[in-house]
Amino acid sequence: MAKEFSRAQRIGDQIQRELAQLIRMEVKDPRLGGLVTVTAVDVSRDSSHAKVFVTFMGAEPEEGVDSVAQSLKVLNDASGFLRMQLGRAMKLRSVPNLRFHYDESVVRGAQLSALIERAVSQDRQHEAPADKTEGEE
Repeated sequence: MAKEFSRAQRIGDQIQRELAQLIRMEVKDPRLGGLVTVTAVDVSRDSSHAKVFVTFMGAEPEEGVDSVAQSLKVLNDASGFLRMQLGRAMKLRSVPNLRFHYDESVVRGAQLSALIERAVSQDRQHEAPADKTEGEE
């Protein structure tokens, strides 16, 4: 019977849980804008590298790309410290190198949802006059 999840996926899930706590409790840099959410971790097959996808509540791209870029720089600068803390928390022979990336899926999802809502409301406005003329006849 084949395994449902690979070792890299299980390591990524554990790193995601641990990093969420470590960033919240240990990273005290004031340049880190807003609340940091770790959305996903993609670990390479040999477990030497991990892409950590994050979003920032309170530091959206509409406010300026600079705040997101600055927060990413803070996290990438703290990756050595976070990697050391992960090594203490997890039972791994070698902890992967961490690279932080901004996850645009949350912002993109909100934009698409707003577009759908706007299209539905416009359809309702166009249907309303047609319903009145049918009811009057």
